[in-house]
Amino acid sequence: MKYYILIVLFTLCTFSFAQKCDAVFLGELKDFHDNTPLVGATIFIKNLNKYTTSDVNGKFKIENLCNGKLTLIISHIGCETKTMNFNIVGDMFQNIELEHHIEELNEVSVKTTIEKKETKTAQETVIKSNILKKYSNLSIGDALKEVPGVSSINTGNTIVKPMVNGMYGSRLLILNNNVRLQDQEWGIEHAPNIDINSAGQISVIKGSGALAYGGDAVGGVIVVNPQRNIIVDSIYGKTIIGGQTNGRGLNINTSLNKTFASGWYANIQGSIKQNGDFEAPDYMLTNTGLKSNGITVQGGKKSFETGFEVFYSYLFNEIGILRSSHIGNIADLVNAINSHEPQVIDDFSYDINAPKQEVTHHLVKALYYRRFKNFGKLNLQYDYQNNQRFEFDVRVGDDKNKPALDLNLQTHTVLADVNLDSDLSRKVNFGLMGRYQNNFANPDTGVRRLIPDYDKYDFGIYATTELILGDKTTIDAGIRYDFNRIDAKKFYQTTRWEERGYDEDFEDIVIDDLGTQLLTNPVFNYHNISASAGIKYDLNESSYLIGNYSLSSRPPNPSELFSDGLHHSAARIELGDLRLDQEISNRIALSYNFEHSGFNLLVETFYNRINDFMYLRPSGIEQTIRGAFPVWEFQQTQAELYGIDLTMGYSFNQNIEWQNKTAYIKGNDLSLDIDLIDIPAFNTINTVAYYNEDWNNFSASLTSEWVFEQTNYPDFNFETYIPTIDETVLVDISTPPPGYHLLHFYSDVTFDLSKKTNLNIGLSVNNLLNTSYRAYLNRLRYFADDLGRNITLQLQINY
Repeated sequence: MKYYILIVLFTLCTFSFAQKCDAVFLGELKDFHDNTPLVGATIFIKNLNKYTTSDVNGKFKIENLCNGKLTLIISHIGCETKTMNFNIVGDMFQNIELEHHIEELNEVSVKTTIEKKETKTAQETVIKSNILKKYSNLSIGDALKEVPGVSSINTGNTIVKPMVNGMYGSRLLILNNNVRLQDQEWGIEHAPNIDINSAGQISVIKGSGALAYGGDAVGGVIVVNPQRNIIVDSIYGKTIIGGQTNGRGLNINTSLNKTFASGWYANIQGSIKQNGDFEAPDYMLTNTGLKSNGITVQGGKKSFETGFEVFYSYLFNEIGILRSSHIGNIADLVNAINSHEPQVIDDFSYDINAPKQEVTHHLVKALYYRRFKNFGKLNLQYDYQNNQRFEFDVRVGDDKNKPALDLNLQTHTVLADVNLDSDLSRKVNFGLMGRYQNNFANPDTGVRRLIPDYDKYDFGIYATTELILGDKTTIDAGIRYDFNRIDAKKFYQTTRWEERGYDEDFEDIVIDDLGTQLLTNPVFNYHNISASAGIKYDLNESSYLIGNYSLSSRPPNPSELFSDGLHHSAARIELGDLRLDQEISNRIALSYNFEHSGFNLLVETFYNRINDFMYLRPSGIEQTIRGAFPVWEFQQTQAELYGIDLTMGYSFNQNIEWQNKTAYIKGNDLSLDIDLIDIPAFNTINTVAYYNEDWNNFSASLTSEWVFEQTNYPDFNFETYIPTIDETVLVDISTPPPGYHLLHFYSDVTFDLSKKTNLNIGLSVNNLLNTSYRAYLNRLRYFADDLGRNITLQLQINY
């Protein structure tokens, strides 16, 4: 036994002798971004449970180390905390790099409430998550109207198409998590396919102030970003349950987020909405229900040096179109305009019948980025979108369940972007974009195809720069080139082909003559140059000025080129024009911002001159087997738009504040010396709000929305003969409805259920006084009033 004890003692002595803890670790901390030393960094030596700091040269020294694993946790003001492991075998020296420009570079942050702007010198407004939550039961178009100068052009109350300073559709570029939305945005009744519940922040950029996203943003850019992931070990989420009286609707949204300090993260979000028929103050709006469901999945790993992300979103909408808007001919349209009530009023129902839309949108994105020392950041991205649109007309017989419009749009996009930011006072960004798009218009609908099959190819290259001059001045500039090619296969009726003079101008694109119709192969190539330049100057600590110029070039979209058919709900025939050329916009903007002693003021002005502006205007009457219909053609003109957006606010004390948002815009057709069509009227919104943190963060607000009558509009009214009554009547399709005033109420309160869980209860009442009105920019204003009073109760649990 004593021999075993001697052996153990000998082994321990040998081990102790071998484990001489006299190794020295020398470290030198440098900034990854610009290689400067990091002074005063804190180094926690986990093995020894003690701290040290770096000196004026960024160096530190650790003595009396044993061979084996060494774990250091290094932190510095403004840096992402970094944990590093080393294998100690004797003395060693190590260069260690951290990045202390995290906030400036917007790479990684543990703060989730930071307002991250996309631009420095453009007119940009950010809508944060605490505002977006109020619109959980509505659409992204409704939420965007929080921004002065942003309105919407509607088809009823469920199809809300955003409009920025009078521009909408293809003139607005919408991004969802850095993916440009491709969902046949050319249609006036096509709402953006984005679930507002998946958005953590929305930026509205007026004008083409972000060339990295595209050069055809004549009206502006809308950037929808998901919630930012915090780089800590955490799991958190929220669930929203809401109900509303108008439409007897219910909506549920839930999201769950898992993050790790190592940078890994995974999120899932899903939502369901259902509404039945909505109501105007005096009657039911038959067949205006909505069914919607969506899901978003996101995952990846994020660190300062490198990272990747995979993102998927799905959205399905079934949208009823007001039954009374289904017009058979001009006589029906005249009767609808002259009637004070819809032609069809049924009892409430959750059923959605024709006319209706069914739209399904899939989006897949894969992103990889890597940062290089003393250089910058490389981003590579691929995304795929599939948009399936069915539009159902009122039919009888075997075809009643067959869509009148069946379009499938598939888009593949590849992006490469390099951001040279080793010198934060002089950043340079350049990138490449390639895109392929295919549209398939199913011919098996029994209705002449409004939009043909086509292949579209896009290529873009851009460069931007940002310079910081002293403490007060920031300037930026950029230039972009885009090439667009569209290759279509389209059938034309021979009579229409000759009537429009295509037989002389485009005889070379005819590939088959079928007698009564021609098969054509129009191929168009467009070369587009865009540019921007801006300056931001800080006048003092309370105010600054922004000036911006942007040049945008937009090629015609498929609807403007190829439309050729009857839109029943609009009671008109729409015709594209193969001769249309690019639209060129020159926009100048100036902003002044002031904040001091509880008062804030933001004044944004702009002037936009657009050459070859494309728009629809009536050109006559055409007799069809369904009756007589007005013909609307896409034409081009010289146009100008100018206006002012005003935001003011004053905090009377820490509890009470007042805010005003006012917008005015004027649009002129310079070629014909008339007003432009579909320009929003002057409007002003005033809100008085009360907050009290001591009452469980209680808030209450009353909002006054005043929309004036639009007096600047073109007179496109026409007269037509109606055989059924043997009279020639005036078809008043132009005269705007009267102005209106609405009151809205909102209140919420938050209760802490535990240290990490709280419950927010929100109550809102829209159109508090149940006022009857019709909005000028609602396409269904000919047929019915807008929505009456709507009371919404929403419960949000954060955990």
